[in-house]
Amino acid sequence: MQKKVFIIIVSYNGAQWIQKNLESLKQSIYPVKTLLIDNNSSDETVSIVKSFPNVQLILLDENLGFGKANNIAIKEALNQEAEYVFLLNQDTWISPKTISNLVMAAEKNKDFGILSPMHFSGDGITLDKNFETYWNRKTNFVSENIDEVSFVNAAAWLIPKAVINKVGFFEPLFNHYGEDRNYSDRVLFHKFKIGIVKDSIIYHDRLIKRHFKKDVIQSKFRVLANILNVNDSLIVGYLKGFRSVLGLPKYFFKFYSFSEVIKLFFILIGYFITLKLNVLKIYKIRASYR
Repeated sequence: MQKKVFIIIVSYNGAQWIQKNLESLKQSIYPVKTLLIDNNSSDETVSIVKSFPNVQLILLDENLGFGKANNIAIKEALNQEAEYVFLLNQDTWISPKTISNLVMAAEKNKDFGILSPMHFSGDGITLDKNFETYWNRKTNFVSENIDEVSFVNAAAWLIPKAVINKVGFFEPLFNHYGEDRNYSDRVLFHKFKIGIVKDSIIYHDRLIKRHFKKDVIQSKFRVLANILNVNDSLIVGYLKGFRSVLGLPKYFFKFYSFSEVIKLFFILIGYFITLKLNVLKIYKIRASYR
């Protein structure tokens, strides 16, 4: 009996990738429904998507970022009786067996809250560098086909309906970056596992570059993710958040000038103080995850 699987894609100015992405979904041997939510793109993304009549399109009037846009689409998929949602980045494409192998693994391993395929880079040969880092941190060998990990980035996540009903949706405090880390922490808190399915593949066509503004945003959300990690006590969360404030600038010394690193440090200090002053709000958010 086939399960109802919704592919959810959040797009923003993704015209260079979206055609290949949607064409690959048409080749899936497992029947899927595709729901694409667009964050107010200014390029040709929407017109390309409209050339795929079987793709359900949601248009936003503003850029809500990754998590909040996904939340809208996930709720819509659940309203249409989705049994699984597969979150897929716009700059990826799949192989014909990607979905079928993921669903097969999920059906046999109900204790997994997130299953992700192997992430290859756009050349189709080498592993995506960030993914390889997460995969190398595997915590437990589950079977010949699944490696358990503590985290994998949300470029391609298969999530069962039962897990969403238990864990909830992406935390709206994260605009873009960090929301997948927070969600993974909550999945683990609710005693679900996270795994890599080794006979399932996606291709992620991206070039990872350093940008100071981007690294500042990611660093701030890393601090926030530590503080919101419900697997730790609130005190430990703040301690780990402060440790990130000290440790992240040290890491970036190999990429940026001394003045830029010092600037990052003071930005993070200010952000941490703000989070400390909003401890009651943080406490309530963490309590909502339980």
